[in-house]
Amino acid sequence: MTVKRYLLGAVAAAALCTATASNAEVTVLGWPGGPEEVALTAAAELYNSNPAVSEENKVKLIFFSREGFYDKLQADLAAGTDAFDANLLATYSIGRYAPYMKTVTLSDNAADVFGESVLSTMQFEGKQYGVPTDLSLHFLYYRSDLNEALLADESQHAKYGDISEKYLGARLSPKDPDSWTWQDFAANALYFTKSINPDSPTRYGTVLQLKNLLFNMMVFHSLPRSYGADWMDADGNITVDSEAYREALGLFKILVDAGATPNDSFSYEYAEANAAFGAGQVAAMVQWNAAAADLKDPTKTPVTAEVTSTIAPPTGPEGRFTHVHGLGIGVNASGKNTEGAEAFVRWLSTAEAARTYALSGGAPGLTSDVVAEIAEQRPDLVPLGEYASNYGFVMNGGTSAKALSVYELQAKEFTGFLSGGKSLDEALSATSEGMAGLLK
Repeated sequence: MTVKRYLLGAVAAAALCTATASNAEVTVLGWPGGPEEVALTAAAELYNSNPAVSEENKVKLIFFSREGFYDKLQADLAAGTDAFDANLLATYSIGRYAPYMKTVTLSDNAADVFGESVLSTMQFEGKQYGVPTDLSLHFLYYRSDLNEALLADESQHAKYGDISEKYLGARLSPKDPDSWTWQDFAANALYFTKSINPDSPTRYGTVLQLKNLLFNMMVFHSLPRSYGADWMDADGNITVDSEAYREALGLFKILVDAGATPNDSFSYEYAEANAAFGAGQVAAMVQWNAAAADLKDPTKTPVTAEVTSTIAPPTGPEGRFTHVHGLGIGVNASGKNTEGAEAFVRWLSTAEAARTYALSGGAPGLTSDVVAEIAEQRPDLVPLGEYASNYGFVMNGGTSAKALSVYELQAKEFTGFLSGGKSLDEALSATSEGMAGLLK
């Protein structure tokens, strides 16, 4: 069986794009374009080919336009639409949709397939609202050639210690990046900044994404989390004005003021950071896992691809962490065939479905046992699942209805501090007050 694919506009359905069984009754709204659409199509085709799936429970896929997707989805769900039985979810928007969704029961082996931290990306207030399909988290990207040369050249170690002592107040020594703390990350960034160390082969030690943008806040959060930061405590009290956030923001401020990141970093996001690193101007950076495909491809990044390595982000006093969020599929409570939708979602949480999805271009976060079976074809998924399982986190409140607004608020206030427009006390106070209004 093939799968129906419709492209839905902002108002009405458009033309039929791909054929499928005419009796398909479980309508699934997916994320349009890119590998997610291709992977979901392949998974649905496999599901439909199973003789145990009745004709009335076979899957039909539809897709909205990406523009305004989340707002249109919320409006449709709130209006009680039955145009689809299952739909896309994202970690940072589950709270918006939860009142209109059914909680789901995944396969008995779902935890063995994804791991608990990955499953949590589809949870809200302790309840499971979907099956995770695609995962995003952070890698530490670094120049292995520069690090190896520094470790081997003991004549530079004293200078490294002098620089770290001057800027960080601690005399540090070069280390293998897999053993870095965030202090080591900062020391390395300072050492490889030419304005600080004229012998540096790179102009900047790192590149920070400092544009006032919510997704840049997600990159930043792996740092304060390693110092114990969270958005709220178990009682719902806002905890952003904490020593953890002060330490993290203070460390970034040191790097900004020292010129260890490009002067125009306040206009930087994903693409600009990749460009700076790929041009050979940066020694190390924290960036989304999605960048690895391009930054390690010699045809796309010829200057540095051969010497670019990736590991999990540095560690802090409370451990090693990476922000993680994902896309997934949940069940519309107003759908015409919620029972069939629940069966499809449950199947999507099996190892068979996850492997099919991954081999068709998706990026699920899989446990080591499951990803081992496809590691040769998708080596990039090995660290994805490992880091998500071992280091992944979602802030308390990170799946709430106002999660995106919290990120936007933090981006505004924290950028204000880092750029020198506000004091740290002012930024944290405004952030705390704003978050209290959003999350309570």
